[in-house]
Amino acid sequence: MTEPGAAVQFPAAHLGSTAHLMDRISTQLASQLSLVSLSGRRRPGPPALVVVAHGSRDPRALQTVHALLDRIRDERPGLPVHLGHIELNEPLLPDTLASLGTGEAVLVPLLLGRGHHIKRDIPRMAAASAAHTRVAGALGPHPLLVEALYSRLVEAGWRTRTDEAARRGSAVILAAAGSRDPESKVDTGRTAQLLADRLGVPVVPAYASTAAPTVPDALRALAAAGRHRVAVASYFAAPGRFATECAQAAPWLASAPLGTHPAMARLVLHRYDQASATPGTVTHPELASA
Repeated sequence: MTEPGAAVQFPAAHLGSTAHLMDRISTQLASQLSLVSLSGRRRPGPPALVVVAHGSRDPRALQTVHALLDRIRDERPGLPVHLGHIELNEPLLPDTLASLGTGEAVLVPLLLGRGHHIKRDIPRMAAASAAHTRVAGALGPHPLLVEALYSRLVEAGWRTRTDEAARRGSAVILAAAGSRDPESKVDTGRTAQLLADRLGVPVVPAYASTAAPTVPDALRALAAAGRHRVAVASYFAAPGRFATECAQAAPWLASAPLGTHPAMARLVLHRYDQASATPGTVTHPELASA
């Protein structure tokens, strides 16, 4: 028992967690108060952020996306953050948009390059809803993606300092999903070049489906060129079948998908801010039949 007048001792871990909780409460309270004017009237809040994921049968993908959304909420307290899927997982994007009524929202695709989903599917779903929406572009190419790719490679065992002989025998395959859209290959190629500039070794784009070369084909071409120390950089937003197959083909090391890397959360918010500030990109429901 604690004697009368004695100071109560709390474990340091308990104090740390309590302080973190109080800090989050204070931040959220400040964010809520910022929505109220001096007259007591509620100011209009920011448009909701709807993160649009592709969807996957791999349960790890959904877990990863939810964890990424939690990181985004921590980065921007007070911002309404929602999730919608193009296919395979709930909630589907049309259902998420329906839950917003006629409110405003910015849709940020969790997709790394241009393609059919970016150009057609997502805009069509947005136009068919009652919500007033803006649709952001693909996440890539962008230096923040390169930051995440580099970090994942280092986590997997990539050495940041090597001699010239090691560099001459090294290369990286940027393993992506693949698309029939030629602009998707342009985007992936640009990311590969940015990563090559960062690493100081060749980075070759390769694909899990639809586009060429495949990862095994790229590996054979690199081996023929004397590049036998080859890593596979997983250019996927979350785990799934394609990411797993590409990693299994790696002769040396393979990095994890980009997932919940802090740069991913910052990039989603960057695309949200860009779309929010861009005039003339609002999709109104009356455009659905246009």
